[in-house]
Amino acid sequence: MSDPVSVREARREDAWGIARVRVDTWRVAYDGLIDDRILAALDPEREGHRRAELWLENTAAAGAAQFVAEQNGVIVGWAAVGACRDDDRPGTGELHAIYVHPSLWSAGVGHELLAAGTASLRSSGFAEASLWVLDRNERAARFYERHGWIEDGVVKSEQSSLAEAPPLIERRRVIRFE
Repeated sequence: MSDPVSVREARREDAWGIARVRVDTWRVAYDGLIDDRILAALDPEREGHRRAELWLENTAAAGAAQFVAEQNGVIVGWAAVGACRDDDRPGTGELHAIYVHPSLWSAGVGHELLAAGTASLRSSGFAEASLWVLDRNERAARFYERHGWIEDGVVKSEQSSLAEAPPLIERRRVIRFE
């Protein structure tokens, strides 16, 4: 039996642990979905510094919250929520990010982070929320579907950080809190 995982609100000093989880997760979850050169260029140290520098900006808005999952004092997951950034969904919440280290996929960590994030959105007064899933990321799509998030038909395309790489296509999912 593995050691228990606990979820708590994130702090600025968690930025490097969050960055490590995000980079490790991107490299596994997006393998074959995002250009290999983009994944290879990810740097957890640089990402940690960037996250720490922007901490106040990313957590100051009403409804904004970040959570980490820890196991034995090591950050193994992260979620961020806040107001929706989409122009067509004013007054709603958004799950901005959720990542669980691949070594703990299917262990309930994502469920716990999602529960913390949605509870935070609800307590901030949001009656519904949205999130974006990278096209062809079937594992993530199934996870959100199991938790009641449904695709609403909205698709967006964003140019990746590598100009010659194909654009990233994302599909929106929404949920209404009862």
